[in-house]
Amino acid sequence: MLPKERIDYSAIIDRKRLTPPDGARVIVWPIVNVEDWQIERFMPRQVLPPPTGVTTLPDIANWAWHEYGMRVGFWRLKAALDRLGIVPTLSINGQVCTSYPRIAEEAHKSGWEFMGHGYIQMPTHQVEDQPAMIKRTVETIEAFTGSKPVGWLGPGLTQTLDTVDHLHAAGIRYIGDWCLDDQPCRLRTATGDMVAMPYALELNDIPVVAVQHHSSDELLIRVKDTFDRLYQEGEEHVRVMGIAVHPFLSGVPHRIKYFEEALAYIARHEKVKFMTGAQILDWYQGQQA
Repeated sequence: MLPKERIDYSAIIDRKRLTPPDGARVIVWPIVNVEDWQIERFMPRQVLPPPTGVTTLPDIANWAWHEYGMRVGFWRLKAALDRLGIVPTLSINGQVCTSYPRIAEEAHKSGWEFMGHGYIQMPTHQVEDQPAMIKRTVETIEAFTGSKPVGWLGPGLTQTLDTVDHLHAAGIRYIGDWCLDDQPCRLRTATGDMVAMPYALELNDIPVVAVQHHSSDELLIRVKDTFDRLYQEGEEHVRVMGIAVHPFLSGVPHRIKYFEEALAYIARHEKVKFMTGAQILDWYQGQQA
C-alpha cells in the first residue's frame, strides 16, 4: 500500500476532541537515540568530511565522534532528565543491549521505555531480510528487558512501502517514522492497525545540527517556540510534542546546557505531561474505545 492508502486524511480542526491526560494541553514525548555504528561500514553521519573528498574505511574520526556520545554524552543527557524526574523513550539499536550494556542497564533500571530502532544503525531499505532483522531486534530487547517493545523508529527514519506490515506482524504497535501530525493517527497494515506517533523532525538534533548546521542554541529556540504555540492551541485540543536527541550531538559540553534549559522551560508550565511513547499509545487507544 502507498502511504495515503494507509492513513486517511484528517483535518485537525474537524476531529473529535481527545480527553487530555491529567488536563494537559501538551503531551511531551522525549526520545534519546542510542545506536551501534559499525566500524566496517560507512558512518551514518559525519562531523569531519574526509580531507581527500573520498570517504574512507575505516572512518575512525567519525566513529570516535559517535563513540564519545556513548561514553560521555549519554550520561549528561540522562543526568538532565533525572534532575527533573523525566522518564523518556530510549530509541535503541538492538545490538546496543550487548555492545553497550551499561547504557541499556541504566536506562532499564530507570524505567525508560525501549523502542526498537533497527538492530544496528543501517538503513532499513538496505536490509536484505527485514522481517528477520525486526524479529532479532524485538527478541534482543525482550531478552534484555523482559518485555517486547511496542514502538519502532527506523534507523534514519528509513523504511520501504511494506515495512509497517512487517512491524505489525512482529507485535509493534506504534511507529515514529510518519511525522505528519500533532496527534497520534491510525495507520493500516496488512494484519491490523497501528499508530503513527508524532516523533520529531523539526525538534531533532540530527536535522538541526548535523544536517542544517545551526548554532548550538537553535534546538532550544525551536523547542520554546514550538511549545509556546502548541500550549496555546492545546487549550482547545491536546497536542503531542516529540523532542529527539542523540548523545553525540546534544550530549556534548557546548550543547548540553541548551537541552537542560529546554526541559526546564517546559517543566515550569502546569498543564504539561511528559510521557513515553508506550504511555501515549495506551492513552490514545483508550480514546478510541
